[in-house]
Amino acid sequence: MKGTGDTDSAGTAGDGPAAAVELPDYAERVLGVAELIPPGRVMTYGDVAEWLKDEEHPQGPAPGGPRQVGRVMALYGGAVPWWRVVRADGVLLPGSELRALAHYRDEGTPLRGASAASMRGGGRATGGHIPRIDMRRARWDGGGGPDVP
Repeated sequence: MKGTGDTDSAGTAGDGPAAAVELPDYAERVLGVAELIPPGRVMTYGDVAEWLKDEEHPQGPAPGGPRQVGRVMALYGGAVPWWRVVRADGVLLPGSELRALAHYRDEGTPLRGASAASMRGGGRATGGHIPRIDMRRARWDGGGGPDVP
């Protein structure tokens, strides 16, 4: 898999020309998991780290944790459906709320009312009405099927 070198802090494609870069092995694996997440479903940064730990190192030390997954998504996530790898509390990625929300609505991702961040003023661009992901319904464990319960 090749990623793009031009991504912003949300891991989304920037406006400049996309340059193919060779990704580190761990980044390849993180992005591979992100591509497996079905539309309308999400995994947390920690879920992705656990998936990789269980898949690659069942008895050994994990190659990375949630922060490392977040770093990979920030640097290279523009090449995959970045909006499907989320915070465990369901709060939308700061600075990318509107782009992510458009994807969630298009895909039918279960959402809940206003987030705590928007109540603190984090959602002023939309009048403070940024929902959060309904993690109970949207979280995908990598099994079963793509259908949202």
